[in-house]
Amino acid sequence: MTATENNTEIQTKAQLVEYFEQGNKPREKWGIGTEHEKFMFRENNFKRLVYGPGRGINTILTEMQKLGWQPVTEAGKTIGLWKNGASITLEPGGQFELSGENFKTVHETFRETKSHFDELNVICQAYGFFSLPMGVDPLTRREDVSWMPKERYQLMKKHMPTRGKLGLEMMTNTASIQVNLDFASEADMVKKMRVAQALQPVATAIFANSPFSGGKPNGYLSYRANIWDHTDPDRCGFLPFIFDEGFGFERWVDYLLDVPMYFIYRDGGYLPANKITFREFMKGKHALKPTIEDWNIHVSTVFPDVRLKQFIEMRGADAGCMSHIAALSALWVGLFYDDQSLEEAFELISNWNVETIQEMRAQVPKKGLNAASSNLHAGTIAKEMYRIAAEGLARRAKSLNIENENRFLEPVREITETGITQAEKLLQLYMSNQESHLSKIVYNWQKEQMENCPKE
Repeated sequence: MTATENNTEIQTKAQLVEYFEQGNKPREKWGIGTEHEKFMFRENNFKRLVYGPGRGINTILTEMQKLGWQPVTEAGKTIGLWKNGASITLEPGGQFELSGENFKTVHETFRETKSHFDELNVICQAYGFFSLPMGVDPLTRREDVSWMPKERYQLMKKHMPTRGKLGLEMMTNTASIQVNLDFASEADMVKKMRVAQALQPVATAIFANSPFSGGKPNGYLSYRANIWDHTDPDRCGFLPFIFDEGFGFERWVDYLLDVPMYFIYRDGGYLPANKITFREFMKGKHALKPTIEDWNIHVSTVFPDVRLKQFIEMRGADAGCMSHIAALSALWVGLFYDDQSLEEAFELISNWNVETIQEMRAQVPKKGLNAASSNLHAGTIAKEMYRIAAEGLARRAKSLNIENENRFLEPVREITETGITQAEKLLQLYMSNQESHLSKIVYNWQKEQMENCPKE
């Protein structure tokens, strides 16, 4: 949006509905966006990197500018980077995130991901750092994490403990993979949102990769998923209303209107919103008048399993290596970007009971693919997801005349076939090497994953 559009004052709800309608795109303009985070450590002592002073995350940001990345600053400090439609941002605890360009194929997203890790690894090797892509920091206590110098995080830091017991843990000690995909119309959005919400718990199970915290097993396969369930009930979790008759852009707007605001951004600074909802903001409960830019920010401060912007975000997967980043993209592209696959996936979930989905979802953090409720079994559903996606990618390759992207599904095939997730492999490794410190185990594990990543 232009600066003029962003500064447009909001006077009616219709403007907010139109905001989402602008996301409708013809199929030829559909893209694939990936976002992925990782923790940054020192090799010599396995301590998380701080921003600075001295060598730390600020050093990485400086070195990446030598590779053509442009700085994003706040209060005189570099807090992010951008280049060619991609951006690098810092999560509150220094989790290093790439929000990639919008690409047509998974091949391109994989190449971008590999290039990012290659750049990062060269810098890390020069300074004795390493990156660790897991759903939860396996080693560091939340109290020992240094916060990044971003003003908005200080406001969120104060707010989080008032809403959930693990909100600060979420901000500092979790990392994820996210896939962003497009929709053609409101009806297409509704179908994709329903499939995404129903299948998101199973995607979480497939990509479970956070069995450790504080230097020991935590009793979960995806502890990250458990943390999110105890973060903020106003803006996180499963959204049953997606399955209600009449769900559409306006219903999503109504949901957002009643979520309390974190802050209001004006003139380069963040102002407390005093816990008013956006609906109250529009009714004049604040001295400032709401603008489209305020709405754009507010849309990004809800964190459910599936989030609607002017595209759809699949947010359920623990962070993982390059292979798993590409696998998650391939899985959702195969399900959503082929008409037959989307229809099969919709038929698969169409008779599921919402309460049963929620019951299965509640078991996923601990049980992973063994989560089950009534007629739903995560492992069985995961196999169907893989089949539908693989067949969809094959048809997509023919229709677009591209190399089949289903080779990126190999990690999903292996996990759904064996029933063994990354988390369970790590736990087995830990139990068989208890004479080794967990730091050594996860360090060697991430090196092995990097070395075994497929080459494009």
